[in-house]
Amino acid sequence: MASSDIVAKLWQRLQNVAKPSKLAGLMTVTSPSSPPPAPRLPAPRPEASGTPKSLIVGTYERLRADIIAGRYAPGSRLRVEHLKTDYDVGAGTLREALGLLVSDALVLNRDQRGFWVADMSLDDFRDITETRVLLETSALRQSIAARDDDWEGDLSSAFHRLSRAEERLDNSQPATVLVNDWEECNRRFHHVLLARCPSHWTLHFLSILYRQAERYRRVALMHRPIGRDVHAEHRAVFEAAIAGKADEAADVTATHIRTTYAALVAYAKEHRITQLVPDSA
Repeated sequence: MASSDIVAKLWQRLQNVAKPSKLAGLMTVTSPSSPPPAPRLPAPRPEASGTPKSLIVGTYERLRADIIAGRYAPGSRLRVEHLKTDYDVGAGTLREALGLLVSDALVLNRDQRGFWVADMSLDDFRDITETRVLLETSALRQSIAARDDDWEGDLSSAFHRLSRAEERLDNSQPATVLVNDWEECNRRFHHVLLARCPSHWTLHFLSILYRQAERYRRVALMHRPIGRDVHAEHRAVFEAAIAGKADEAADVTATHIRTTYAALVAYAKEHRITQLVPDSA
């Protein structure tokens, strides 16, 4: 696929308007939409009351964590008058925080009529998955080609931390603190893998896709299929990358990313789920 086609596909995805989506007898939900999000938090607009930016960002982070954890179900309305009490902040601060979540495509602002949690669907996750495979395998090849001693050291450290987090998960029932720890270690591992990729635009789009996939990863992590060994998948990626085997590393990375999607499809079919909802751990 030509680079111009890739950029056009990504731009269409980021500007897509929400449309009804039917999943072949499995579920009927709508795909989330929003203005193009940025890889870093947009600077909050100063409020007339002079609310500190740190308070807005802190509220944003708490709300985001609760949406990812499933406290607010996909498609549910977020009422400012109720959230004010829950988060002990003013209405202006909440609207600013919700605006940041709109930029993340986790919240929708429907014609200025209020805020809703973005829906989840397998169609949407498949789109995220395949676009991520397309970009991440290319970025990984470029990163491995430009590897150096510092990169190898950072990658070894990131893999070690991820291994410890996965060991803790395997030895207990998933709980919020363990899942959050694993998510951060997983993010760091994939970030370091791609750190030597010279394309800032590729990394920009990948950061968006990674964040978009977070709610889906949460569902997959809380309902781990019997027989899947995520740690073995990460080890295969690590060993190929550290050995400089770019094609092998790209292949196992693509399989690793797609396996999460396949696990969610199997879980939804097995349990006749009509809507994907993250479980609160």
